[in-house]
Formats: sequence, C-alpha cells, structure tokens
Amino acid sequence: MIIAVDFDGTLCEHKYPDIGQPNIELINALKKAVENKQKIILWTCRSGYYLDKALEWCKKQGLEIASANEDIDSIKNSQFGKEKSCKIYADIYIDDRNASIEDFSKT
Repeated sequence: MIIAVDFDGTLCEHKYPDIGQPNIELINALKKAVENKQKIILWTCRSGYYLDKALEWCKKQGLEIASANEDIDSIKNSQFGKEKSCKIYADIYIDDRNASIEDFSKT
C-alpha cells in the first residue's frame, strides 16, 4: 500500500515557512504502516530548501519517507508509470484539505 501524506497542517501544525508542532498521532500511525511494509510519499507544496527541511524533520521524527512529491520507484518502473504525470499514485491520500464525496455532495 502507498500512502501520500501532506506536510503543513497534516504531519505538523501549519506554520509555513517554519515547521509547526508534530502531529504525533498521525506520525505514530505512519511509522506502524512503514513497519507493515507500506510506503509513504511526502506530498507537499514545499520544494527546494523548504522540502529538504521537511524531509530532515521527518527523519528526526523517525518517519521513513519513500519519496517526496513523486511516485515511488516501483510505480515509476511499472506500465502505469511509463508516462510522466503531475499526479502521484497512492492508495490513500492524507491531507488537511481532504474531503470525501459525501462532504462534497452536501455543498
């Protein structure tokens, strides 16, 4: 399973360009997912220096990130990943701005 997770407002409190307090409950759940052979993609608007800082922060939290803002290698090398796309492939997307179809249909 591949899990794409946002950084600001999700893994940590939103303080961009700084890094807010960690979301310990989510971090612990993701660590357990990694222990169970699941892959984590850091899926964020951060890039360059600020992405590097986010990745360093994740490492300090003990969170193993398989990829950042791009597909993991097994997807890149699959038939599905042959054409470059801006959209990453994941089984689950975790984001503070996420909405379900039920939420959307209420609007």
